[in-house]
Amino acid sequence: MRAVTLQASGRVQGVGFRWATKVAADKCGVNGIVRNLMDGSVFIEAEGEDQRVQVFIDVIKQSPTDFGKVNKLIVNDVEPQNYHNFRITN
Repeated sequence: MRAVTLQASGRVQGVGFRWATKVAADKCGVNGIVRNLMDGSVFIEAEGEDQRVQVFIDVIKQSPTDFGKVNKLIVNDVEPQNYHNFRITN
């Protein structure tokens, strides 16, 4: 089990990025949350099997939406929060 936080910067708000992140998380089989931050970036918590989390990180690096662009992605390993699904929060 691996748990990470991600902070994605670039063109990531107002382009369907959170929705596309949820779709990617569901396809990868990871649980967690995604939300916009006041500084224009997007915060993500994701957890699951190591390989699934790595695939998810790779998808986010490439930007899960055609309209967005991730210029910078900060990844930190954290303690699992035991999420049961992946959801968009405020």
